[in-house]
Amino acid sequence: MLRHALKEWAVICRALAEGRQAILLRKGGIAEAGGAFQVEHTRFWLLPTYVHQQRDEVKPEALPLLEQAEVERPPEGTLRLDHFAEVAGIYQVHDLVSVLKLSDLHLWSETTAQARFRYRWPGLFVLPVRVYRAASAAEVPDAPADAGCKSWVELDRELPTEGAVPVLGEEAFRDLLKTLDRRLDPIAFA
Repeated sequence: MLRHALKEWAVICRALAEGRQAILLRKGGIAEAGGAFQVEHTRFWLLPTYVHQQRDEVKPEALPLLEQAEVERPPEGTLRLDHFAEVAGIYQVHDLVSVLKLSDLHLWSETTAQARFRYRWPGLFVLPVRVYRAASAAEVPDAPADAGCKSWVELDRELPTEGAVPVLGEEAFRDLLKTLDRRLDPIAFA
């Protein structure tokens, strides 16, 4: 059972759901405490958002996913949750070269990655996440209190996770973690 969700562009949620991406790049929204992202939860629902995502902010190969996410968009006032994630590590990246080394692991355009890295202060959080497809999708009301530029949402109730299956196999996910460890310095994570 999970009660918390992380807001993420719908196109990125679609990429995570299809195993085309298994990392999250986070900076933090203006409504975050101190304006900085914090890993408040290590297990959470992926909450697709449609605010801020733009065609020119993702790589060309992500455009079909963006279009698919728009077609699957739930009705106004409804949130549809069908995938959840478990954080498998935390990296805080303080140099742009390291961010650019991750280009093959995410669908942000290079311009977007650079802009996000530089926004307010240099740096990004990189979170490898093991994504699971829920046995069935849940729909919950989109509460006005959850609007705005913040990462975390507390749902009105816990949603079941039983019967979920991982999007990526064990070996593929282990390979991703090894790749990140080779390219970046991990923060201690328990």
